[in-house]
Amino acid sequence: MPFRRRPARRRTDGLRRPLAVMASAALAMAAAIVPLATSAAADAAATGDTTVTVNANAGLGTVTSTALGANTAVWDAYMNDPGVAPLYRAAGIGALRYPGGSYSDLYHWVDNTAPGGYVAPGTDFDSFMGTAKASGAQPILIANYGSGTAQEAADWVRYANITKGYGARYWEIGNELYGNGVYGSGWENDTHADKTPDQYAREVKSYAAAMKAVDPTVKIGAVLTMPGNWPDGSVATGDTGDWNHTVLAAVAHDIDFVSVHWYPNTSDGDQSLAAVRQLPGELHEVRDLVDRYAGADSAHIGIAMTEVNSNSGGGAFTSRPNGLFTAEAMMTALENGVFTVDWWDTHNSAGTISTVGGETDYGDMGMLSNGSCSGGVCEPAVNTPFAPYYGIKTLGALSDPGDSMVASGTSGSEVSAHAVLRSDGDLGVLLLNKSSGTEHTVDLRYLGFTAASGTPEVQRWAPGDDGPVDATGTATADSVTLAPYSITVLTLHPKSGTGSAAATVGAPGTPRTTAVGADTVGLSWPAATGTVDRYEVYEQLGTNIQLLGSSTGTSATLSNLPAGSRHTVEVLARDQAGHLSRPSAPLTFTTSTPDDSTCTVSYQVTSGWGNGFVSNVVVSNVGPADIDGWTLTFDWPSAGQAVSSSWNANVTGDGRHVHVTNTDSNAELAPNGGNSVTFGFVGANDGANPSPTSFTLNGTVCRTIS
Repeated sequence: MPFRRRPARRRTDGLRRPLAVMASAALAMAAAIVPLATSAAADAAATGDTTVTVNANAGLGTVTSTALGANTAVWDAYMNDPGVAPLYRAAGIGALRYPGGSYSDLYHWVDNTAPGGYVAPGTDFDSFMGTAKASGAQPILIANYGSGTAQEAADWVRYANITKGYGARYWEIGNELYGNGVYGSGWENDTHADKTPDQYAREVKSYAAAMKAVDPTVKIGAVLTMPGNWPDGSVATGDTGDWNHTVLAAVAHDIDFVSVHWYPNTSDGDQSLAAVRQLPGELHEVRDLVDRYAGADSAHIGIAMTEVNSNSGGGAFTSRPNGLFTAEAMMTALENGVFTVDWWDTHNSAGTISTVGGETDYGDMGMLSNGSCSGGVCEPAVNTPFAPYYGIKTLGALSDPGDSMVASGTSGSEVSAHAVLRSDGDLGVLLLNKSSGTEHTVDLRYLGFTAASGTPEVQRWAPGDDGPVDATGTATADSVTLAPYSITVLTLHPKSGTGSAAATVGAPGTPRTTAVGADTVGLSWPAATGTVDRYEVYEQLGTNIQLLGSSTGTSATLSNLPAGSRHTVEVLARDQAGHLSRPSAPLTFTTSTPDDSTCTVSYQVTSGWGNGFVSNVVVSNVGPADIDGWTLTFDWPSAGQAVSSSWNANVTGDGRHVHVTNTDSNAELAPNGGNSVTFGFVGANDGANPSPTSFTLNGTVCRTIS
């Protein structure tokens, strides 16, 4: 029988001993890492080969109603089949993107045409909205930038939201416009004579103004390249910057979200699974870019990953590895600040036929069959789910909108974990075994959560299962055995009187910085519901959290922070009985560098090509004393960054640490900025390529100049 989650219920009895914390609004860094109510399972003897730790007090944000999404396309004759909407609903899909990738820059909504392309019958906007409504999904609509106008887009908003009352909230301006040929490769239709990012930015401002004049509530999205993926960092002839910096510098105060796509450049399913490790760094860099250009408005700008698939050159599109990739990639994106992840796509067509793990892979990037054939091999009946659909369905079983994603970690590279603290106090844990041939037994450990006695509910999707099946009775709260290439979802109920369900206060709102200095940061946050005794601010350190202090109000100052250091913090509320609320969404910030330093460093990436880059560094001595012989050190923010070759300095690397010394010709740095030393290097990046935040010259932390 299919897995069904028990009805929500709330527990309010029981007490928890409060932590001993400071009662001041000025918060100093604390030394202790606070476990917060370790489960009895943590004391159990280890019997498995892998340990998974879940911290229910380390929040990663709230699951949105649009979290799980899928792309639709006007060339798909089965887009609006009656059987499609129930499949969307059963998987928990809450967003549908239309009219379909690059076709969006051909498509004219008013007459359902795409000159130069094929439009299937019955795929017009109203028909699509019928499916969206039947699915309970929010539409994500792509306004035609390539051959359209701002007026055409505004007319679409008027028809959708004024005439028809569809309440279409999210509107992207075009699809992958960086693929219009400006960087040498062109697949996106763009009829503008000027194809630069500057022109795209100008048009985004025009589209946004026209569309919001019709309906001020619509959310406008601009297209960015994914950091660490081509053409990120590329600068076209005559341009002053790359796509992302140019676009955001112009439109950061006119948009409501940014849209990125992610297709890892891999050759098989296992490589695609491994590539998911790149996502957190790449998405953090997107957020850093938005923060840099939007300033205070950044808090209101979301990140949407509106296309994702494995893009595996070795097949593995409809078979099990891509189903595992689907769950891993989509959940990882959501945990790192994305409000919607939209699978590419619902129906596609058969491609290269292969055998993966003993099953036929049809080379089809869709999650449902369209019944097409390739090389004499035909897909199963139309709308038969492929593995990616089942991957999404496991995520739908893991969480509902409004649940809090929480931190989890694993001791083994072949097992990954994701977790949510549900609104009723239950804990959902998803365990993914990425090994094709090795079974793993997992010991489960919890922080901030105490499981009730009895066995958890279990949903499993393993080889031999016809989709996710109810496997309750195959796991305990302390241990579960994972079949190869499987996904297991556990639902654990809290012991009565424990956990956030016992609290009489809600989660605080997302904290924001009010001031950022070299060693202090001011924070504020929206108040929690209920009568709050105090708020507690924690720093996240993997699956642990470190108490920074407490405040009776909704603001605080963090002190004694290292210059140029990155921190992720959250706020929890305690009620008057000592119960701790669910965590707020996290906030990540980087402290500045000292304004009064005796040295300055300018670090600029002058060109890039996705997996490599060229950087230029300028070092100045602005202090009163002469420097004869210098050493500059810094650390890479991302593990995938490295130096390949250099000039005008001796540059060496040891892991993330970079060590630079002068040459014979540039050892002297005159005082008071009398001269500067410039050196450069070619670097490599596997994933994100964020700039270093702190540089030390002969032991002194310099002021970093952007």
